[in-house]
Amino acid sequence: MKALVTGGTGFIGSHLVEALLQRGADVRCLIRKSSDQRWIRGLPVEYAWGDCRDKASLKDAVRGVDLVVHSAGVTKAVNEETFFQVNGRGTENLVQACLENAPRLQRFVYLSSQAAAGPTKCGNQKRETDRCEPVSAYGRSKRMGEELALAQTDRLPLLILRPSAVYGPRDRDIYVFFKCLSKRVNPCLCGPDQHISLCHVQDLVRAVLLASEDRALRGEIFFVSDGRDYAFEEIGNTFAQALEINAFRLPVPKWVLSGAASFSEGLSRLSRRPALISKGKVEEMAQKNWVCDITKVKSVLGFEPSIPLMRGARLTVDWYRNENWL
Repeated sequence: MKALVTGGTGFIGSHLVEALLQRGADVRCLIRKSSDQRWIRGLPVEYAWGDCRDKASLKDAVRGVDLVVHSAGVTKAVNEETFFQVNGRGTENLVQACLENAPRLQRFVYLSSQAAAGPTKCGNQKRETDRCEPVSAYGRSKRMGEELALAQTDRLPLLILRPSAVYGPRDRDIYVFFKCLSKRVNPCLCGPDQHISLCHVQDLVRAVLLASEDRALRGEIFFVSDGRDYAFEEIGNTFAQALEINAFRLPVPKWVLSGAASFSEGLSRLSRRPALISKGKVEEMAQKNWVCDITKVKSVLGFEPSIPLMRGARLTVDWYRNENWL
C-alpha cells in the first residue's frame, strides 16, 4: 500500500507515519520547505515537497497512492484568513488533486477536529448528527474543510475523524499546561463545572488506521476520544499526579485570558508570527463543555480506546522529561 500523509512532520502526523511504516506501508509525506523534519528524519519515507495552498504542487504528491491521510493544518495563525486558506481551501485543493491524479485511491481520511462541531449544550455529549456550531476561526475553517470534502463524496472515498483534545509525546499545546503544573501552578480556566473529552495520540492513530482499512463506508464522520468526560480539575490533578507534585489551584477568569490574547495578537501583528494565545482560542477555552459521544466510531469501525488518562499522562510526562522539555 502506498500512503500519502500530509502534516507528517507534525505532532499527530509523525505518529501516523511511524504506525503506517510498522504496518508495512510505503509512506510519502507532503512537506513544506520550512517544515521541521526532526520527528521523521531518518525514517524510510519519500518526501514530496509542496503546500496544500498550492494545488499544482500536489499533483505529484498524490500520484500512485492508495491512501491519503490528511492531517496537515494550522492551529495558530497571524490572521484569521490563514485558517481558511489552509484548513479550508487547502483541503479542497488536496481533494481535487486526488480526483484528478490518484485514480487508484481507496481511502481518504480527513483528520478534522471537535472544534469543527463546536461545544456541547446543556451538558450533553456532542454527536455526529448534531448541528455544527464552531466558536472560533479555527473551528469554522475545519468545518469548511469538512464541507468542501463532503461535497465530493460521490467521487471520493472519504471518512472524517473529529478527535477531541489530543495529547501525548511531541505535543506542544497541552504541553503548556504540563509546564505550568511543573511549576506547581494548576491554572483553572472556567470553573469546576467545565468538562472536556481527551484522546491520547496513540488511540487517535488506531482510529485512523481503522478508518484507512475500511473500504465500504464513505462520507461518514466519527468523533474520537478515550470515551470519558473529565472535569477540568480532574485533568489537572491527574497530570500533577503523573508529575509527582502538588500544584496550587489558580483560578484564571476569562477577562485575564482575553487581555492576554489582545496583547499577544498585537505582538503578532508586529512580529508577523502567530500569537501564543488568540481571542478565538480564549473563546474555545471559555466554553463549559467540550465532550463527545464515541458510540458511532466504536460500533461502526470497531474502535476501542486503550490508553486511560493516568497512563497517557505518565507516558507523556516520561517523554517530556526524556527530551528535557520538563
